[in-house]
Amino acid sequence: MNPAFFACIRRRAGVIGLGLSVLLSLVILAGCYVYPYPQPGPYPYYYGPSTYDRSWNATLDSMRDAGVSIVSTDYNGGIIRGNRNGVDATVRIQGQADGRVRVEFHTSGPSGQDPALADQIYRAYERRMGR
Repeated sequence: MNPAFFACIRRRAGVIGLGLSVLLSLVILAGCYVYPYPQPGPYPYYYGPSTYDRSWNATLDSMRDAGVSIVSTDYNGGIIRGNRNGVDATVRIQGQADGRVRVEFHTSGPSGQDPALADQIYRAYERRMGR
């Protein structure tokens, strides 16, 4: 056999081998799919105090802010009673069907004595609620 023939075959085998190795490496790399980073999951949600609890605490603190001494509280009934200088203050907190909370402020006492007490408690309540 001719030595040039073998040299030609060796050259072709080298070129073919190189081509096959490049093709094989491309096939292997194409088979390695890298998944993107997963989307972040839902963040944990902090459920703060209910609107009733928040209103209850704000009402208690607003009565103290207005200088009313608390006489009695009924959490389940939603009634807070207090007294300042002979004027009785009553606050009624009621949960509504739509999830809102209704807060009513009442004062009773001698005529003309501390007429703005309910308004003072109301303004302190609004401050406590962040309004």
